[in-house]
Amino acid sequence: MRLPRMLALGASMLVLLSACSTGGGSPSPGKPTVRLGSDGFYESKLMAEIYGQALEHNGYTVDRAGMGLGARKVTAAALESGQIDLKPEYIGSGLAAYDASKTTGDPAANASALQTILNGKGGGITVLNYSPAADQNAFVVTKATATTFHLASMNDLAAAQTQLKFGVAVECQTNPVCAKALKDSYGLDLTNALPLAACDQPMVDALTAGTVTVGELCSTQPDIAKNNWVVLSDDKHTQPADNLAPLVRNDYLAKADKAGFEKILNDISAKMTTADLTKLNAEFVFDKKDIATIATEWLTTNGFL
Repeated sequence: MRLPRMLALGASMLVLLSACSTGGGSPSPGKPTVRLGSDGFYESKLMAEIYGQALEHNGYTVDRAGMGLGARKVTAAALESGQIDLKPEYIGSGLAAYDASKTTGDPAANASALQTILNGKGGGITVLNYSPAADQNAFVVTKATATTFHLASMNDLAAAQTQLKFGVAVECQTNPVCAKALKDSYGLDLTNALPLAACDQPMVDALTAGTVTVGELCSTQPDIAKNNWVVLSDDKHTQPADNLAPLVRNDYLAKADKAGFEKILNDISAKMTTADLTKLNAEFVFDKKDIATIATEWLTTNGFL
């Protein structure tokens, strides 16, 4: 929460002005209100909240109206159009949404290729430093399913696919690293796969209930370890390195204290790990903590608040 500014009127009169925004008072010079966005699933919202609280602690006003907007197609359009200024991104999947032919298992290469593309989007968008924390798309089966069908890798699925029920991300049919990539690389036909929220509770529930026997999850979902589920190895590397990085509009950086703003977020990226991300997700899923509390605790523990 920031203090509102005061304007002197005459020699002795002060008028207090306040701004109506999520983060509190009026922006300071070099710290304009930042419109924060995220994808719809809880990990993306958690990372955005971590960004938001850190920025507020450093004097920025944060507008959270764009939090949880929806799938990448929606949030990418919002960032390009200027509806939001900042969002967390998984750089491999973010790159694939523009050009799947450029994705690799190397996060530095993915970040560089994504930056080249985003230079020409929405007046320019900057990919800040990517984090050691990564969350890949993962195809998961129960231990019983793995044993019954002798499944250890994605290669093993083809022979048994007519006996399996696939659950995939809602956007799988149009996502170049999902249906098409798995068809081309592994011969998997996902035409009749059940579309569900892949990095959220619906896919977990479907796997638990047996509604699907192969489910697309995120590799940091804590349910995988808790349930002793098997992540099938991606032998042909269809899924790109998906390290997290903040994306921010260049026109926002031009108004802000660019170096200071970038340092806040880059320091967070440097500190976040895959193990941290998995632990924070477990706090949300199993401990039922709210996202704001989880973010505050992580930021405090790591010296940001």
